[in-house]
Amino acid sequence: MPELPEVEVSRLGISPHLQGQVLLKVVARQRQLRWWVPDQVVSQVNQPVMGVSRRAKYLLIALPQGEIILHLGMSGHLKMLPAAQAPLKHDHIDFVLGNGQCLRLNDTRRFGAVLWQARGDSHPLLANLGPEPLTDDFTVDTLLQACAKRSAAIKLVLMDNKVVVGVGNIYANEALFKAGINPLSPANNISKEKLRLLCTVVKETLAAAIVQGGTTLKDFSQADGKPGYFAQQLLVYGRAGQPCASCQQPLQEVRLGQRSTVFCRYCQPER
Repeated sequence: MPELPEVEVSRLGISPHLQGQVLLKVVARQRQLRWWVPDQVVSQVNQPVMGVSRRAKYLLIALPQGEIILHLGMSGHLKMLPAAQAPLKHDHIDFVLGNGQCLRLNDTRRFGAVLWQARGDSHPLLANLGPEPLTDDFTVDTLLQACAKRSAAIKLVLMDNKVVVGVGNIYANEALFKAGINPLSPANNISKEKLRLLCTVVKETLAAAIVQGGTTLKDFSQADGKPGYFAQQLLVYGRAGQPCASCQQPLQEVRLGQRSTVFCRYCQPER
């Protein structure tokens, strides 16, 4: 599933093409995605696009009456192309622009979403999200407060969107390795200094992934079709059994929260 860097790269890719354009119409060839595409989306006609923003892993296309919410799900991706170009099998939604281009959502597995948020409202999916990791709202103090009364594994806490948004499986693995924290360690056992380091490396890892265009493992590509290159810099994720980059011992893999968790038991001793 695309994580925060991949969604931010998509935002950076499509924003210049949408900003200031007129959304002529929305063409929905398939409205049954993860949720039914609501009438408020498909009824948007001749509306100026005021901007494209991101909240967690959701893209928000701002229009005068509200915002179209896009989520890429597990296999969704966005493409900018001529509106007249024939759609492929899994090209489900077109946002047709006044300049003859369109933003097209392709989603093979249909786990993505296209939803609506009226101006002044907060959609239930966005209402209770935690701070953005790349802002000053995410600090060691907010992380310490979240961990203080939780004995769950630190990796699960780090991936909780009420604690901090957008730190998915790939980047949680990477950040915990760089901080020298065992992903299985109880959150309330980790010192403030270790959490301070974790907060720092989360920000650094996500920022570096955005610069590299995200991580292409299977389905993700940028809006221009190019892959993300951060996969070449992954230190632990997807490398179970391979030598640790620091100590050369084989990396371990366990399942945690039904997700692959890869770590080095020498560089990340459990506490």
